[in-house]
Amino acid sequence: MLRLSRAVALIVLLLLVPTVAAERLRLVADAWPPFTDASLVNGGLATDIVSTALARAGYASDFEQVPWARALMGVGDGRYDVLINAWYDEARTHLGQFSAEYLLNRVRFIKRRNDPIEFQNLQQLHDYPVAVVRGYAYSADFDADPHLHKVPVHNFAMAVRMLAAQRVRLTVEDEYVARFYLARESPRVRNAVEFLPKALSENSLHILVSLKNPKHEQIVAGFDREISKMKADGSYARLLKQHGM
Repeated sequence: MLRLSRAVALIVLLLLVPTVAAERLRLVADAWPPFTDASLVNGGLATDIVSTALARAGYASDFEQVPWARALMGVGDGRYDVLINAWYDEARTHLGQFSAEYLLNRVRFIKRRNDPIEFQNLQQLHDYPVAVVRGYAYSADFDADPHLHKVPVHNFAMAVRMLAAQRVRLTVEDEYVARFYLARESPRVRNAVEFLPKALSENSLHILVSLKNPKHEQIVAGFDREISKMKADGSYARLLKQHGM
């Protein structure tokens, strides 16, 4: 009788394993430090926040890093369940369901410390050379303004070093990204620059859950609920601090 009970228990366990495995969500993002990057602690700030909230909602997960176009296409065709780092776009609602905002991307100008530049509108900046990364989109108005003196560079590190060396008067970058790279610069560069108070643009960051996943509404609801709880209990702020934000 004991052997029979053990055999029944083993059969039940084997039947349950595929069901549990099916609940494991496939997270995807491109390399975008400090938000998403496989080389960073827990895959970066956004990956850590998202996987923690999903775990609290009852979903285990695995993270894969691929180029952006492949990540977006993979969510659309159901190869991945959750795109970690998505700005809202109407066209993307045909691929997945957006969560509520869980992070805010603030694109800000950076100037040399004590340089008396003020920013309330773009017209005030027309006389200043601004280092910009080739191929980046900063805001619709900024990108389309023909009177801005934009100096194309390869990356933000080059831009901020040019700023510290007084070769340009401004550069511009997402605040979290800028702080991540500034922390890796020399004190000479890091201490020579500061943010202007007013943001150029703000974009809310969301997860995008594949419509191919039949539980997409449930996943989004659980994620949103746990993000709210994390903000209330302090665990959200602790994750920001752990990632140097």
